[in-house]
Amino acid sequence: MNAPTAEAAEGAAQSPPVDTEVAIIGTGFSGLGMGIALVKEGRHDFVILEKAHDVGGTWRDNSYPGCACDIQSHMYSFSFEQNPGWSRMFSPQPEIFDYLRGVADKYQLRRHIRFGVEVTGARWDPEAARWTLRARSATGEAVEYRARFLVAGVGALHIPNVPELPGIESFEGTAFHSARWDHEYDLAGKKVAVVGTGASAIQFVPEIAGQVESLTLFQRSAPWVLPKADRPVPERVRTLFRLFPPARQLYRAGVYWLNESLAVGFNGHPGLLRIAERLGRRSVARQVSDPVLRKKLMPSYTLGCKRVLMSNTYYRALAGPNADVVTSGITEVRAHSVVDGDGVEHEVDAIIYGTGFHVTDSFDYLDIKGRDGRDLAAQWRSEGIQTHLGITVNGFPNLFFLLGPNTGLGHNSVVFMIEAQVRYALSAMKLAGRHRAAAIEVRESVQASFNDEIQRRLAKGVWSTGGCTNWYLDAKGVNRTLWPGQTWRYWLATRNIEPSDFELVSASGPTGGQSAPAALASKGELA
Repeated sequence: MNAPTAEAAEGAAQSPPVDTEVAIIGTGFSGLGMGIALVKEGRHDFVILEKAHDVGGTWRDNSYPGCACDIQSHMYSFSFEQNPGWSRMFSPQPEIFDYLRGVADKYQLRRHIRFGVEVTGARWDPEAARWTLRARSATGEAVEYRARFLVAGVGALHIPNVPELPGIESFEGTAFHSARWDHEYDLAGKKVAVVGTGASAIQFVPEIAGQVESLTLFQRSAPWVLPKADRPVPERVRTLFRLFPPARQLYRAGVYWLNESLAVGFNGHPGLLRIAERLGRRSVARQVSDPVLRKKLMPSYTLGCKRVLMSNTYYRALAGPNADVVTSGITEVRAHSVVDGDGVEHEVDAIIYGTGFHVTDSFDYLDIKGRDGRDLAAQWRSEGIQTHLGITVNGFPNLFFLLGPNTGLGHNSVVFMIEAQVRYALSAMKLAGRHRAAAIEVRESVQASFNDEIQRRLAKGVWSTGGCTNWYLDAKGVNRTLWPGQTWRYWLATRNIEPSDFELVSASGPTGGQSAPAALASKGELA
């Protein structure tokens, strides 16, 4: 949520405030999953605010060539809305995008979605015990929403990370990030520089290598790229999954537990990852004959320290006659060229950034004011990002994050995590309702205990000990991104809500706890 400029705020027209019970931000898996849960409960007093003009989240925004999921198709979907018709073992972006649109239509969520509405900030009103959301429409009109509960389902992979290359302002060619792919620009016969080796680069580089005249990849560090067990799903298998759901469910369970086994190696047992490392080295050796290039592409850290990637064509593309891998960095961008760290000038027509997204620092863009005027972004910058289960935050009543801090994964489907979080958030809303509470807020001691435990476990993980720098860590070197361990443990932790973990505040004061925060105790009202 980006704060508007003062000039924009003053110049925008103001619509009457819209009151609702629940306001959800985003229409990716998180936002749609929360909406579906509310519909299933017979709760229809909610809105979903979406800045774009269709659902889909990251699967709407990322449409670069070769875009696909790196988690198996049959695991990367809602458990209650499994798709028997995936065409491949790993779903391509268009199919996931279609799946999400189909889910939104099936559960009639579009009637709740306000497209073209970008949330710019949120403020907790203690007297009304409601969140006031500032937003602007696609036409620039200022809009205000008031909601009892606020659910942030924006995720972390939505703000492209574009490096500030020296001299980029003088570049006269075309430059764009993979998440903002310029489909109007014809790459055929062009000299292209690719900056970065993130997950998107591993996918689009093989797709464009055969079109361009030359491809120069500027690599800071080599990623681990394992063979991808991707192939078309036979029609007979799709038919079986459609006609006999237990077979589909059994297959999904098998995929789940196979993925879960990887978590053991990532969490303090790196020796178990050596088999996977051998597969990675063998893949390089088979596809790259040049010993100099092979050395450039061989990672120097333990597998899993950075995100593990998968491709059967990436190395082959870089071994092609029109490809070059530069590991000396970039010192300058000129009108029609890029100069590397060795002083070599590379003539280019286009620069494509495969540099991923702002993750831990994406929260710096939040403009959320909680109890006593607490600024969430400022608080997290100074004290570190802390939540309870990645969902609730002390000092911010009735606020729920989906796929929030320390709930990302490096081995299994985040959709599994999202479903657990949706269930937990809904349980918190029900708990507040049962106690006729205007507000529900996690206790500071509970949040602190959770963060102490999770950081203790993360410190043993390969992300902290594997010998690399990665986007999982914040500016202070603390992992604020990943969940340390198997996802079934997270499922257990979120399966039931513990009333004593929360302060519940009604018109008559706190309930279900020893004492409520003073501001809430004096100001809280019944919803």
